[in-house]
Amino acid sequence: MIALIQGATDSLKQIADTANNATQALAAAPPELHFIDLLLKGGWVMLPLAFLAFLGLVIFVERYLTIRKASKTESNLMLQIKQYIHDGRLDNAIALCKNNNSPLARMLEKGLKRIGRPIKDIEAAIENNGKLEVSKLEKNIGVLGIIAGIAPMLGFVGTIIGVITIFHDVSIKGAIEIGTISGGLYTKMITSATGLIIGIIAYVLYHILNMMVERIILRMETDAIEFIDLLEEPGK
Repeated sequence: MIALIQGATDSLKQIADTANNATQALAAAPPELHFIDLLLKGGWVMLPLAFLAFLGLVIFVERYLTIRKASKTESNLMLQIKQYIHDGRLDNAIALCKNNNSPLARMLEKGLKRIGRPIKDIEAAIENNGKLEVSKLEKNIGVLGIIAGIAPMLGFVGTIIGVITIFHDVSIKGAIEIGTISGGLYTKMITSATGLIIGIIAYVLYHILNMMVERIILRMETDAIEFIDLLEEPGK
């Protein structure tokens, strides 16, 4: 009976030791890092970086929707205009362009309204209107390029300010503590990483919009040349 009680006591003691060791291991484990906590440790520099990220996203969405809408032109628009011009129905061709309401249609409408004038005047009107339409499409796209350049530099400034603060604290304490330096430095590097991420994304979005605009420009130039060639045909 005594042996049985002693065995049970030893078992309880082993269980208690195991639980104690597990508790100590959990207490010694490093705290888990959360993404939001890291961002908050970046300091005040994270505020302008967040503003740049929000501004870039708003500009991209607005420009993307606008450019995509502008690129949706009827595939047979030029064919219909050709047919109207051959049939002598100039008013119908102008009305077609007004109803289409796209950069290409507005550019061709300018040319149609000047039919009867010298070809040079028609070319100049089409070219000027084309430049105006392209400038409308490119509105605020340059801001994305600025964000792509500013965000990494702003993040680096935040890191430099953090390093200066760390070494100022070291000079006051008069002793170098690795834990203090490394702990403060990794939090300040967050601003550099955030700035680089925002800059890279803004750079990619900037070129995506530029490629979309360039495709529209190419189509406008092609159709403008075709329109002028149509007017220069004999009998026109």
